[in-house]
Amino acid sequence: MKMFRTAAVTAAAVGLTVASFATAHAAPAPKFLSASQLPAAPTPWTAGPVKAGLPSDFCTGNTAPKASSKHRLFTTELDAGARQTITVATTEAKAKTLVTKLRASIESCLGRLQQQYPGLEGEAFYHGRLNVEEGAHVYSIDTSDPEVGSTDIALYSVGRDGRTVTVVGWGQMGDLDGAPLAGFRTTTKTAVNKLY
Repeated sequence: MKMFRTAAVTAAAVGLTVASFATAHAAPAPKFLSASQLPAAPTPWTAGPVKAGLPSDFCTGNTAPKASSKHRLFTTELDAGARQTITVATTEAKAKTLVTKLRASIESCLGRLQQQYPGLEGEAFYHGRLNVEEGAHVYSIDTSDPEVGSTDIALYSVGRDGRTVTVVGWGQMGDLDGAPLAGFRTTTKTAVNKLY
């Protein structure tokens, strides 16, 4: 009987050790940007909660799989807004493919906008690759609607760390000259570095 109890206690201890080891070595959840890590704005940024799924975004749409994505929205008291999406792919190869698809979706966004809104004018630029983890790419889309008299600027970045991909989007009324491009590059580097 004593031997049976000892065996049972040993088995329980081993089970606890294995469970603890598995918990200790489980992959950590990727981390999102905080409000203070966004480009400077005339009024403070407020970070919303992290939510499952994808945010509403014309340029990136449903390019990333909804089930393995989470997002966070950021707002200011004026007209600036931002969002970050993080998608964890099952393999690094799938993450690379997702980056390619997201970049293509952003690169074709202005053309799709102009198809949907005839008369819309705009320019889109690729602002280069950032050397952070497996790399990040920065874009801008500058649009104006002569009929309404409005101008809008959006900045996008797509970055990857291993099998995790993040997209950061930023937008406000105005044009590229008034956009915090240098600050957005810094935010993008922070977003990719902060994942893990």
